[in-house]
Amino acid sequence: MMLRYALRSVRARKAGFLGAFLSLMCAAALITACGTLLGTGLRGTIRTERYAASPVVVSADQYVHRTTVKHKKGKTKVKHKAKPIAERAWLPESLETTLARTPGVARVIPELTFLAQPLTPLGTGGRTAYGHSWDSAALTPYRLVTGSAPRAATDLVIDRDFALRAQLRPGDRLTVQSTQAPRVYRITGIAAPATPVRHQTSLFFSAGEARRLAAHPGQVTAFGVLPAKGTSTDRLRQAITAALHQPTALPEQSSTARPGTATSLSPTSPLGSTAQVTTGDARGPVEFLDAATARTRLVSIGGAMGGTSLLVAVLVVVGTFVLSVQQRHRELALLRAVAATSGQIRRLLGREALIVGTVAGVAGALLGLPLGGWLYDRFVALGAVPATLQHTTGVVPPLAALVATALGAWTAARVASRRISRIRPAQALAEAEAGAGAEAGTETEPKSTRTRLTTRAGLGRGRLLAGLVLLAGGVVLVAVLSKLRTEPASTPVTFLAVVVLSTSVALLGPLLVKAAVLALRGPLRRSGPTGRLATANLRGNAVRMASVVTPLTLLIGMTCTVLFVQPTLGDAARAQAREGVRADWVVASQGPGVPAEAARQLRARHDTVTEVVRTTVRVGLDKYAAQGVTLAGLTRTWDPDVTAGSLDGLTEHTAAVSELAADQLHLKPGGTLKLTLGDGTPATLTVVAVYAKGLGFGDLTLAHDLVARHVDNPLASSVLVSTPRTQTQLATTLREFPGVRVLAPTAADSLQARWQQANAEVNYLAMGLGLAFTAIAVVNTLAMSVAERVREFALLRFAGATRRQVLRMLRIEALSVVLLATALGSGIALAVLTAFSIGMTGRAAPSVTPLVYVTVVAVGAALALVATALPGRAALRVRAVTVVTARE
Repeated sequence: MMLRYALRSVRARKAGFLGAFLSLMCAAALITACGTLLGTGLRGTIRTERYAASPVVVSADQYVHRTTVKHKKGKTKVKHKAKPIAERAWLPESLETTLARTPGVARVIPELTFLAQPLTPLGTGGRTAYGHSWDSAALTPYRLVTGSAPRAATDLVIDRDFALRAQLRPGDRLTVQSTQAPRVYRITGIAAPATPVRHQTSLFFSAGEARRLAAHPGQVTAFGVLPAKGTSTDRLRQAITAALHQPTALPEQSSTARPGTATSLSPTSPLGSTAQVTTGDARGPVEFLDAATARTRLVSIGGAMGGTSLLVAVLVVVGTFVLSVQQRHRELALLRAVAATSGQIRRLLGREALIVGTVAGVAGALLGLPLGGWLYDRFVALGAVPATLQHTTGVVPPLAALVATALGAWTAARVASRRISRIRPAQALAEAEAGAGAEAGTETEPKSTRTRLTTRAGLGRGRLLAGLVLLAGGVVLVAVLSKLRTEPASTPVTFLAVVVLSTSVALLGPLLVKAAVLALRGPLRRSGPTGRLATANLRGNAVRMASVVTPLTLLIGMTCTVLFVQPTLGDAARAQAREGVRADWVVASQGPGVPAEAARQLRARHDTVTEVVRTTVRVGLDKYAAQGVTLAGLTRTWDPDVTAGSLDGLTEHTAAVSELAADQLHLKPGGTLKLTLGDGTPATLTVVAVYAKGLGFGDLTLAHDLVARHVDNPLASSVLVSTPRTQTQLATTLREFPGVRVLAPTAADSLQARWQQANAEVNYLAMGLGLAFTAIAVVNTLAMSVAERVREFALLRFAGATRRQVLRMLRIEALSVVLLATALGSGIALAVLTAFSIGMTGRAAPSVTPLVYVTVVAVGAALALVATALPGRAALRVRAVTVVTARE
């Protein structure tokens, strides 16, 4: 019965439910899009290309492991955790013998994969270029279509796609920048893969040259294993796994073992204990390490976007339903007057919300699927996600969005109907007749001064208490944020604090509106009759105005936070870097990096040169940014503001750490630091210095040679040069190195700023959809608020007001709302950004660009004015007598 009545009500009031429908549909679309990103991170396929012809691939373990065993109350609990390392891990070449002896193995093909960037004007078409030994071409397989295999050190075979793009053929010369100095090679052949290779460019060198460029003597990237005739892939995998874990007496294993695995091969330890045996789609992550890492990043992005969007959606949708229920106050009051019970009113509104939420959820879920695909494409274009991680959709994200939307609508309706369902029927009808339903309290009879005050403001004691609790919670989050010193920890708290404080604004909104009216009463009254009328409307309809203030406050607060949180961190880091660089010049590269040979040539002219190689290491399972620096003459080019110890003791067996890392790891000069280098190699170092400029130079500083041996790209990200020579003289020395530039420190800083801006675009995109949804909610809520006042406008016209005066009154109301929302949103953003700045940089100095801030406020004001003016003009087109005499 109640469901049938709800269906009739929705059918009869389509226009009334339009605002709620749009809000719910946008929420469902957002949740679906974020769900597809999350699903791609969890289940996205990484298809192999390079290893297409090798059904079994043996590779090194790409994770750091930690196993903890707890004994409690006679029970033993074992917990295992693993985190990915930043660089490619390598296997001992000697493992080939064991694999070749395994039953069912026909052939074992060692693989070498290393940096190899061809230096051509047309580039590689956006594909990453890798170097390999021609001996491993059978893994795909690549076959020669013209020319011959490489034999000499300067011979090279290129793939056909690259040859067509760069218009190269056998006999041509090609300069390649690999891990060593750039070298000119003679193209001896062109090869084509038997299966499509769409995401990489392959360059094949002779076996000796490939080993030189790989720079890992005695090690290989992986082994491709081909089965003997009649051996299935599954049987071969099982046989190889068993062979690799047999007890074997061999000398100590290579240093690529990681904590949590055996570091030596004794009679009781398994052979190849760090080796992983993969088949099928599991070979893809072995080949494309960046795609495997991107899974974690995409899960984080999708989860953060989805969580924030859901919180914003709940806040906006509740406000929309509150406004919708206010518009129906007379109807619901009449139902109460004709003996409808409180439970029946709640069930009616709940079922209406479920109907609207379900329809909106279906429509939003269908829109969210292409939206998720567009988001994925944008992340790929920005470089946040590699194209090798294939976008995945399924039924789970749309279903989750549908369920979340329906439940959200039902919950919002229950919250919105709480008051109307509790008051007495006679009181409800009296309020409806008086048009003051939004201003009465939640109690049937006010019993105290406090109750009367909250009643006049449109607040019940429960709402007031909830608002104060959330306000206190937001203050606590801001205080916690000021103590957080790492970006992964502070970022989610930053946006959560904005949402919590905005929610407190939503609950305390009527009080805030009345306070704002008191503050603006003088200026508003001086603006004439329309100003006085606007003042009366703002005071008399505080609940309605609060529903409009909430999304606008959230829009301004969240937008300012999103736009200024990254510059706050980036500007502080760049300031530290500027202050710490003592060099006269900075050498940078437009390609993969500055070769070590370039630095050697500069030193030959008696310049002081510091090469900087960057990586990421693990201390336990925690990730830290690290850099390797040349030790000779370091203090002449670099000053990280050492606060304890000295950089003079920095060697391959020692390290300098930032104050943050020292605090987190409880280190001081003389302490022992156990870490896992980028490729999984464990190292134990002695701390010799603690420095203050960790934001600008990373948390750990190690010797250049130590880091360069354990990264995929050993080329320097920058080279600091202290010299009396001019920029032109340095450029002349480096003219044989293509793409290498000599910059002043200020120019290098500007280059770093542009790079940071490019990285920040990922965060802007991640949060942009939530902001777009909030902007839609602002327009939607304002339009609903104005549309319900058609009868009020008609009565004003009967009282002698002109259309222009009514529209001016609306503009004054809208500007008042904008002013209040700007003050609240700006205050929230300023508090959150200041706390973020204190925690991350140690200073209360958020980076706010005035022009950007003014633009944000101007856009918010324009949305409010347009969303007020358009429905206001539409409402005034109807003749006043028609509206007044119409049956409600």
